[in-house]
Amino acid sequence: MSDAAPAYGLWLLVLVNSAVFILFAFSFAKPATKRDWRSFGAFSAFIVALFTEMYGFPLTIYLLSGWLQSRYPGIDWLAHDSGHLLEMLFGWKSNPHFGPFHLLSFAFVGGGFWLLASAWKVLFAAQQSYALAVTGPYAHIRHPQYAGFVLIMLGFLVQWPTILTLAMFPVLVFMYVRLARHEEREVAAEFGEAYARYAVRVPAFFPRTGAQGRDATG
Repeated sequence: MSDAAPAYGLWLLVLVNSAVFILFAFSFAKPATKRDWRSFGAFSAFIVALFTEMYGFPLTIYLLSGWLQSRYPGIDWLAHDSGHLLEMLFGWKSNPHFGPFHLLSFAFVGGGFWLLASAWKVLFAAQQSYALAVTGPYAHIRHPQYAGFVLIMLGFLVQWPTILTLAMFPVLVFMYVRLARHEEREVAAEFGEAYARYAVRVPAFFPRTGAQGRDATG
């Protein structure tokens, strides 16, 4: 990794990558209310902060440079590949794009976008018929769209951890939980007993597994 060329100051890549992921997420999230826009704006800020450090200015590397150079002197920390900190810190010797943490991040990010897409289809159909969304991902968790955003952010954290995004992540998770609770009160007021039965049967964010999951959906 020591002969890799520095790859920062690429602000066009920052702009393009941020726009692609934000627009892709927008196509599934479809924010409509002020609350939707607030949650989507926070997610967008996370994405911009991520790609700014990935291609623009490696703030985390600079802040940790003294410790990194003393503990890992054989690595060129201004090379782009070195930004995959988990692969570097755990001694992955091959291309970090094929490292275990990078592959795990693909699973999280891909799963998050799949969850957003499949949840939106079910939610849109339910809204058109003025019914509860209880099929697809909604049969397993009550807030698949928020869970999808969290999975995407978690995937990027595993792939390219930075001080700023690590600080933002718990704040955003807390925001999504609060938004979910607020939405639950609104839906409960609209659908009453039907939603109460659904909420008892289906967990908020973490699907049940094994016999519990079969009993809940059966």
